[in-house]
Amino acid sequence: MSTPVLSVDRVYAGYAQSTVLFDLSIEIEAGECIGLLGRNGVGKTTTIRSVIGLTPPRAGSISWKGADITRLPAHRIARSGIGLVPEDRRVFADLTVFENLDVGARAAKDGRSAWTMERIFDLFPQLAALRDRKGGYLSGGEQQMLTIGRTLMGNPQLLLLDEPSEGLAPIVVENLHQQILRLKREGLTILLAEQNLEFVLDLSDRVYILEKGRTVFHGTPAYVRSDQTLRDRYLSI
Repeated sequence: MSTPVLSVDRVYAGYAQSTVLFDLSIEIEAGECIGLLGRNGVGKTTTIRSVIGLTPPRAGSISWKGADITRLPAHRIARSGIGLVPEDRRVFADLTVFENLDVGARAAKDGRSAWTMERIFDLFPQLAALRDRKGGYLSGGEQQMLTIGRTLMGNPQLLLLDEPSEGLAPIVVENLHQQILRLKREGLTILLAEQNLEFVLDLSDRVYILEKGRTVFHGTPAYVRSDQTLRDRYLSI
């Protein structure tokens, strides 16, 4: 492997008196889509929150493009090129689709083509027809597209996706799969936390499986598909 753009090194993190992550290490190279798999409560969301600075590590370190971001506040991490699509979407209910997207706008810093309204509407054609509708009147799938679009308007170099398919209808999940695949093909680096096994395996270059806040497997989607014992032990519900 070449030098990773994101390195999570032996991180411990949690909430109040509870520790959720134990000695967790993850590496991502530029342009990769990395999947985080595991049952509910194993630490996937906490890993995402630690990277973006919402749940700072208690021990260990996180580096981004060679710089230590372990103790940086979330807004500075976001400005450095990391974008979060949270599990609960957090659409601004009283703002229109256009206004929600405009809130997220930030200039690109890495020489890549900047995300514009036109590019977002090309990626998510459904949003173009809804540009004047308020966020609170959108369906769950439309809100998810809007949240991803708003994050992309910040021109991130690393996209953190926390359970993007949760609660969505199968046809919406399939559309979302194709849209994330397009982002991957365009070279965006992605960290994808999901319980939907096939969704993750289809999109990821490599996967990490978490159990009780620890990494118990790191390897290829093909290996996960081939090892029924591994899936039964760590991924079956």
